[in-house]
Amino acid sequence: MVQILTKTYSFEEYLNYDDGTDNKYELVNGELKLIPTASGFHVLILHLIFNILEQEIDKLKQQWKVMPGTVGVRTSKNKSRIPDLIILSESQCQDIREMSTAVLESPPMLAVEIVSPGNSDDDYRYKRSEYAVREIPEYWIIDPEAKKVSVLLLVSGFYEVTEFTEEQDIKSLLFPDLKLTVKQVFDI
Repeated sequence: MVQILTKTYSFEEYLNYDDGTDNKYELVNGELKLIPTASGFHVLILHLIFNILEQEIDKLKQQWKVMPGTVGVRTSKNKSRIPDLIILSESQCQDIREMSTAVLESPPMLAVEIVSPGNSDDDYRYKRSEYAVREIPEYWIIDPEAKKVSVLLLVSGFYEVTEFTEEQDIKSLLFPDLKLTVKQVFDI
C-alpha cells in the first residue's frame, strides 16, 4: 500500500508560502487548498457586487474599502479563508498597510462568497461556521445555480439567514439603503 503524505503548514508558514506562481491558497486545517480560477459568470457577478458596494460606501460617506479576493481572513489557529469580497473598516485599511501578507486577524464588516459549481458545501457549511466563530457580522452567499442570495446576520454567535430570490431586494444591515434585486445580480 502506498501512502501519500500531505504537508501540514503552520499559520506562519502559510503566510510566507510562495510556490512561484500566481496561485492563491486558503489554509484549511493546516493544508493548502488551491483556490480554482473563477468562471466568467463568477467574475461578472464579483465585478457588479464590488461596484455596487463601493457606491453604497460612498453614499454612507465612510472610509471603508471593498476588497475583491485579495485579503484573507484568519478563521482559526490553522485556517485562513480568502472570501470573494470583504468590506474593511477604516482601521483595518490602516492595519493592512503594515502587513507583509494581507490576512486579517480581526473580522471584516462583511464577507461575500459566490458559490462555485459543485462546491456549495464550502460556502453553506464550512465557511458559514468559520465566519460565525470569527464573528463576521454579515455574510452573503450568492448562489448562481440556485439563483438566490442568502444574507446571514450574526445573532448571539449564530447566523440567522434570509434568502432572497427573483425580484426581491437584497436586504443588508450594513447597507440599509441598498437597492439591488437578485434578478439584477444574475442578469448581468
